[in-house]
Amino acid sequence: MTTTSGPYSTAASGAAPRSPWVHVVQAAAALAAAMGVGRFVYTPILPLMHAQAGLSAAAGADLAVANYIGYLAGALAGIVLPGLARSPAVLRGCLLMLTATLAAMPLTHAVAVWLLLRLLAGAGSALVFVIAVSSLLSHLRDHPAHLPGWGFGGVGAGIALSGLLVLVLRTVADWQVAWWACAALSALFTIPSWGLRPEAAQAATAQAVPGARGARRSADGLRTHRWFTALLASYTLEGIGYIIAGTFLVAAIGQSSPGWIGSAAWVLVGVAAVPSSALWAGLGRRWSRPDLLLAALLVQAVGIALPALVGGVAPALISAVLFGATFLGVSTLALAAGNHLRFPRSVALLTAGYSVGQILGPLVATPLLHHGYQQALVLASCIVLAAAVAAVVLRAGFPHRMPAPGLPVVASEPGAGPQCAPAVLAEADADRP
Repeated sequence: MTTTSGPYSTAASGAAPRSPWVHVVQAAAALAAAMGVGRFVYTPILPLMHAQAGLSAAAGADLAVANYIGYLAGALAGIVLPGLARSPAVLRGCLLMLTATLAAMPLTHAVAVWLLLRLLAGAGSALVFVIAVSSLLSHLRDHPAHLPGWGFGGVGAGIALSGLLVLVLRTVADWQVAWWACAALSALFTIPSWGLRPEAAQAATAQAVPGARGARRSADGLRTHRWFTALLASYTLEGIGYIIAGTFLVAAIGQSSPGWIGSAAWVLVGVAAVPSSALWAGLGRRWSRPDLLLAALLVQAVGIALPALVGGVAPALISAVLFGATFLGVSTLALAAGNHLRFPRSVALLTAGYSVGQILGPLVATPLLHHGYQQALVLASCIVLAAAVAAVVLRAGFPHRMPAPGLPVVASEPGAGPQCAPAVLAEADADRP
């Protein structure tokens, strides 16, 4: 008799198994709505608000920081109240709230109201991110690593489509129409994401039951804390460096190039981001997650520094491609590594560290903006290089193979393959990353 062992298994009733690609598309749509549009559309619309809505540079920075604070609040809520990450009602409510905040932006010129709207958008986008990523990593655990990667690509799709929408509208409409159009785009993405299945509640229940698999995985997480600490440090530093580039890259390009080049570069960031996570995950068939994380951070550091060190349109567009090809890849690799280490609530913890970095980024870069954006981009590149150093620490003895739940993790010896004691493996080496 056939039983159901997962969301994609054939049920006892004989129903056809659900394709994992359905889950990928639903998660990608949720990430496109929440992150690609709800969170990042502010970047291409900001110049229009400066020119048409009377928004000052200081107020524009405040709106960005409000969004980052909201994002941190949403990530912390996922840690303190883990049930939020398993609630379909929370997922749907946040998607609706995000669309509403986008549609409400043009209804006022009050900066205080804009601050509140961007704060709420940040909180909602963080919760959707945690829910969607936890869902991808849990439901697709036994599937090829490129599948969750395509789910992450939804962020890039949202960035590219919303950026292209703003690029077109800037020549025929104003900033208000741009916000409304992007609200409509967010609503369109919400439709296919409505049926996304969050992380299974039974797994969370097991974590609270002594002797259950989830509890044993939590114990394993404690034994892998030194690797998770290095991972958290690297990902937090990445949050600082990436957000400086993500905030000022378009403006920096616009200083030395025609105005449309900056907007086009942002679209290019999104286009490059769509396949990036799947490609980085695919490379994991030959290289480990820590090695790939290090490589992605080094490539990103070069991409961020390029327009600051070399002027011209070509370096600006190359920078956009390198940045887009790595920032989602870093997230995919870091979050998958935390999940691989079986560290409890790893997605929410890493997202919280990342969001702390995003709040710190504009604060450390602001004193340099009096001299243009070049110094800020160089600083961002140096911080990403520091994240790469933390990734080097992560590589030392990283347990590429994890033991059966409840058994201790033993680090690899230099020059030797990864070890588990006793050598009973729950995950095959081919499962990397």
